[in-house]
Amino acid sequence: MAYNVNKSDAEWRAQLSPEEFQVLRQAGTERAFVGEYTDTETVGVYKCKACQATLFTSDTKFHSGCGWPSFYQPVTDTVEYIEDNSHGMQRTEVRCANCGSHLGHVFPDGFGTPTGDRYCINSIALTLETPSSM
Repeated sequence: MAYNVNKSDAEWRAQLSPEEFQVLRQAGTERAFVGEYTDTETVGVYKCKACQATLFTSDTKFHSGCGWPSFYQPVTDTVEYIEDNSHGMQRTEVRCANCGSHLGHVFPDGFGTPTGDRYCINSIALTLETPSSM
């Protein structure tokens, strides 16, 4: 897919911390229950840490107990889906549609949510913009 934001690995490494690069550009995963946004209930919009594209809103965030921030739907057309069969599992990877950065995975087990989906997203892949910072 052609992305609106295209940078070399060297450019991404200059912009992102080593931990952010590992998750966003190398499809890594941060440890469960340690992310900045895992338990936050702050009102705002969640943006891609790499390119600042708006991805999720706080009104779609819920506590799933999985150890990462969970959302039941993204903002329209802001993410792309990639089949992921790594680690002996069948999953659907979620990437930023603007820059191709890895965000996390989506699972069809968001019981009790309006969509039935659970977008399990790495905190380190996100920036929360609150109304006071907009």
